[in-house]
Amino acid sequence: MTDDGFLDLQQLSKSHGAAFTLTISELTIARGEVLALIGPTGAGKSTLLRLLAGLDNPSSGHIRFDGNPFIGDRLTTTTRHRIATVFQRPLLLSRSVQANVEYPLQLRGTSGSQADRVRKLLERFDLWKLRDQAAGTLSGGQTHLVALARALVVEPDLLLLDEPTANLDPGNVALVEEVVRDLQQARGMTIVWATHNLFQARRVADRVALLLEGRLVEVGATEKIFETPADPRTADFVQGRTIY
Repeated sequence: MTDDGFLDLQQLSKSHGAAFTLTISELTIARGEVLALIGPTGAGKSTLLRLLAGLDNPSSGHIRFDGNPFIGDRLTTTTRHRIATVFQRPLLLSRSVQANVEYPLQLRGTSGSQADRVRKLLERFDLWKLRDQAAGTLSGGQTHLVALARALVVEPDLLLLDEPTANLDPGNVALVEEVVRDLQQARGMTIVWATHNLFQARRVADRVALLLEGRLVEVGATEKIFETPADPRTADFVQGRTIY
C-alpha cells in the first residue's frame, strides 16, 4: 500500500428522499489499500459503493478518482473500464459460466488474448468443470463466485465488493479471500470491501471504516479500530454491544 490519495471524497452526501442521507465530510483511500466498510444494514455501505462505482451521482460534494473529478453519468469508457463491482445480489447474463466471465473482456476487445486468464480464474474458483453450464442453473454461492471471477478477470484498478461472500460456505469464503488477496498484491488493486463479517474485515483490510446511520463514524488502521478505537460507538459496535 502507498500513501497517495487514489480516491478522495470531500463534503460528500447522497440523499434517498427524506428517509436517508449518506454524509461523508472527508475520506481518502490510498492507492493499493484494502478498505473494509463495516456497519449495520442500512448504514450506507451500498450507497457509498454505488457512488464509487459511478452508478449514482452525489447529491453534493466531490469525488476525485486518481486525481481527476469523478461524476457517475459523465465517466469516460476508459475510466469505467478501470473499475469492477461485485454486488450483493449479482446478476449474470443468460449465457454459460465461461461466457459470463469472458463478457467484460469482450467489451474491452481483449477476450481472445486473455483466454488463459479466464481459465485460471475459473480453475481457482473450482468453476472450470461448470464452464459450459447455464448461469441460471447455478446455486447462490456459485453465482457469487462467477460474478467475482468476472470482476477479477479484467484486473481492475478499483475493485468494489458488496458482501461478496455472504452466500458462501466457510471453505469458499477462505478461497475468495485468498484469491482476492493474491491478485490485489500482484496488481496493486485498490479494494473497497463492504462486509457484515467483522472477522473478515479484520483478516482482509488495511484500514476499516465504520458507517452508522449514514455517517462516517471512524476510519483507521484495522488493528486500531478493533483494539483501541477513538470513538466509543466504534468500540461498542466491534465488541457487539450495540444492537441496530
